[in-house]
Amino acid sequence: MINILYFARIAELTGKRTEQRALPAPVTVNAWLAQLHETYPALKDIGVLKVAVNKKHVQADTLIHDRDEVAIFEPVTGG
Repeated sequence: MINILYFARIAELTGKRTEQRALPAPVTVNAWLAQLHETYPALKDIGVLKVAVNKKHVQADTLIHDRDEVAIFEPVTGG
């Protein structure tokens, strides 16, 4: 199982702030995001999703493992 945290508009589109999902085998962030888009098609409207695994920003080729915490959010800018 992985723990997923959704922030801001992503939480609105999924209707959840958190959830747990089974992860039968390690998977890349990119492949996992593709699976997430199948579950929540509305996320496809967001151009870029940022991902943090265990509180560290990660790249698309990073592996997600069982028991990881995965946070999904949009990029933000300050001004």
